[in-house]
Amino acid sequence: MGRSMKVAIVDDEQDMRQSISQWLALSGFETETYPSAEDALKALGPEFPGVVVSDIKMPGMDGMAFLKRLMSMDSGLPVIMITGHGDVPMAVEAMRIGAYDFLEKPFNPDRMTELAKRATQVRRLTLDNRALRRELSDGSVLMKKLIGTSAVMERLREDILDLGQADGHVLIDGETGTGKTLVAHALHAVGPRAGKKFTVISCAAYSEDQLAAKLFGPTDEGDGLPLIEEARGGTLCLEDVEALSQSLQARLLTFINDQGTPAETRIVAICNEHAPDKTVEDALRPDLYYRLAALKITLPPLRMRGEDILTLFTRYSEQFSEEYGCDAPEVTAQEAAQLLQAPWPGNVRQLINIAERAVLQNRRGSGSIASLLMADNEAAGPALTTEGKPLKEYVEAFERMLIDNTMRRHKGAITAVMEELCLPRRTLNEKMAKYALSRSDYL
Repeated sequence: MGRSMKVAIVDDEQDMRQSISQWLALSGFETETYPSAEDALKALGPEFPGVVVSDIKMPGMDGMAFLKRLMSMDSGLPVIMITGHGDVPMAVEAMRIGAYDFLEKPFNPDRMTELAKRATQVRRLTLDNRALRRELSDGSVLMKKLIGTSAVMERLREDILDLGQADGHVLIDGETGTGKTLVAHALHAVGPRAGKKFTVISCAAYSEDQLAAKLFGPTDEGDGLPLIEEARGGTLCLEDVEALSQSLQARLLTFINDQGTPAETRIVAICNEHAPDKTVEDALRPDLYYRLAALKITLPPLRMRGEDILTLFTRYSEQFSEEYGCDAPEVTAQEAAQLLQAPWPGNVRQLINIAERAVLQNRRGSGSIASLLMADNEAAGPALTTEGKPLKEYVEAFERMLIDNTMRRHKGAITAVMEELCLPRRTLNEKMAKYALSRSDYL
């Protein structure tokens, strides 16, 4: 079932509590039991990592009142209600209030397990989405996701902090897979609009009529407000802005002009046009282009980021090795040089894919990073080229990666790192200072 999630079982009958608990525990669930709704409410919070199974008929607070309390506390909490024989109207009412589903006594234990599994998947998705929303609204978290110590990444982070505080519309440009949507979220999260709505839509995902309705209305009944209204006071992020038709460009320009200065709603436009013979300036009408590109960020391609490539590969390899429960592959000096020399047409997204495949290969005990790079670049066809670097730069990048990996593995234990790398303390300290590595980052 993946990550373990809890099932809170609430029933005044001890035998029923124990039998449900034992059955679900055998199916791999972690269970908690409560003899009353009042006891359960003391323990359950809005971020409870699991689902609730509750009887309807209980002394004191009955199941229906309990359900109402749970829904007011967290409407995304799945609650499975157990009803007596013939209590279908009550079960229907429970579903109306917000119950996930119900079981009628006597119920099939396999049906209980199946319901709990499905409810757990729903709960996991709800909690993951909440965590993602929190992460995407936290500027400091987002800035940490922009990994890298290269000059171009330092400048990118500075640009995000500066432009995040500015009020003009922004155009984000760059090759595919460089992280443009992440930067758009960061621009919103580090600025004064951080607590307001961030609304994103891909202009390439809909027909012209669908996109017009979604952006400007009228929307179909039940679809909510058009996005220019939904994003009011916050940020409207337009991915694939180059896909806008001429008529929609004109309507967007009118919307921007009607807002005046300062703009109530900020537009962050993302351009994914990366054909060598075409730019977003060619695709957009000039007056709209200059309104959107008043502030512009161009993301650096991965091949221009030097040793960031090794840092990123290490971080993602560690994440995937933890996820798959195996060791991360050790990168040799030759493989480090190949990673640094690769053209990376798919940029960071391509690197993430290769890191995952390298971990899976390592788990099987076969394959190499070089073969993955070769296969990827052949599949990409004629590729962008990367300039060769002096041998000294390759050596230094590999050396920094080795020290960083070893410090991380030993959690900053200097003596263990010295022994593994056969370095005296003074030399290790000098190299850590040279590569801007701090022991406190690994503790």
